[in-house]
Amino acid sequence: MRCPFCRFADTRVVDSRDANEGDAIRRRRNCPECGKRFTTVEEISLAVVKRCGVTEPFSRAKVISGVRKACQGRPVDEDALALLAQKVEESIREGGTAEVPAHEVGLAILAPLKDLDEVAYLRFASVYRAFDSLADFEAEITALRASKPAPHETGPSHLLMPAS
Repeated sequence: MRCPFCRFADTRVVDSRDANEGDAIRRRRNCPECGKRFTTVEEISLAVVKRCGVTEPFSRAKVISGVRKACQGRPVDEDALALLAQKVEESIREGGTAEVPAHEVGLAILAPLKDLDEVAYLRFASVYRAFDSLADFEAEITALRASKPAPHETGPSHLLMPAS
């Protein structure tokens, strides 16, 4: 690492600490040439490999943009979309690789989107998984219903008045 003051090429690391919840490393450095100290922040980059082979940096904004289209007209606010994008990024980073195929980003979106809004989930899944027929929608709806817990039957007891 070059010294920003004297441009000496070989600086020494004095201290290293995690920053930004483990997504970056903050290093305190010392230049043996001029004696000045400075701080660097090294961020762990995450790249997405598209189908065509092009690599681009992961972008929460792109995740939000894609999901926003599926949520159009649904009761989903911007904070919920930002939280979903954060969950997607955390899920991908847990994989431990610096480059991830775009397909895996789509898969990482599906689970939190299903929890957020089932209609938006169906819209996104229909485009992402390229549904071709009503049967594809029916199969996905059946899977959604099967994954939901059965509603609790309370019976008519909620209509009873307490005895005096």
